[in-house]
Amino acid sequence: MIHSHRALAGLFSCAMLAIALPLTASTAHAATPASCKGLPTWKQLKDALTAARKEDNGGLALDMWGSIVSRDGDVCAVAFTGQGRGDQWPGSRLISAQKANTANAFSLPKLALSTANLYSATQPTGSLFGLQESNPLNPAVAYGGSPAQFGLAGDPLVGKRIGGINVFGGGLALYDASGTLLGGLGVSGDTSCADHNIAWRTRKGLSLDFVPGGVSPAKDDNILYLGDKETPVGFKHPVCGNKENTIDLPAVAKRG
Repeated sequence: MIHSHRALAGLFSCAMLAIALPLTASTAHAATPASCKGLPTWKQLKDALTAARKEDNGGLALDMWGSIVSRDGDVCAVAFTGQGRGDQWPGSRLISAQKANTANAFSLPKLALSTANLYSATQPTGSLFGLQESNPLNPAVAYGGSPAQFGLAGDPLVGKRIGGINVFGGGLALYDASGTLLGGLGVSGDTSCADHNIAWRTRKGLSLDFVPGGVSPAKDDNILYLGDKETPVGFKHPVCGNKENTIDLPAVAKRG
């Protein structure tokens, strides 16, 4: 009887220890919500983001954070391009997730708006001033979990709704070949203009750039730059000053 009690106690202790231990990357990845179905995996995001960061994007040539959210706003993946999480600006992890959330939250099945497109309208004289305060970031989600998992398949943001609004370059909506809006991509870590360029290339690399329409002359969600001394107007974004506006980005994909 004593041995039985000891065996039960041992099993109970093991169970409690398993609960107390932090989730591994593989365990946390298994908790990815159903709303992320059809969206890139962590590895696909990391590979596409890394390839895009290596291109000529203007800016400061810094390493990047990237995040993907589903149409429901659930975080599906968070990745970085450096050797470790400290090789990118730590603050850019949450910014990338906010950009993904924003592009998803303010794009529609027939109209894509990048975060760069929202800059002018959200300035004090703009028609959308205050938008950036409308869907606040969830601090419990933003600052939870172990930093050791940041940017890995088991990032603590995965499976949760981060919220937050960001109104400068780096966030794009994701559309598959049928034109279905699946969610949003956010990229951060360089100038906001370079962030947009890298996000644009990342989305292209993921084959989720079948944009149905937008506010640019090309009817997509590409960045539109303010002219010299032009006050914020329409859907335009400031020039960042590091040749980002000279980069020739590929056209979005055409639906069959």
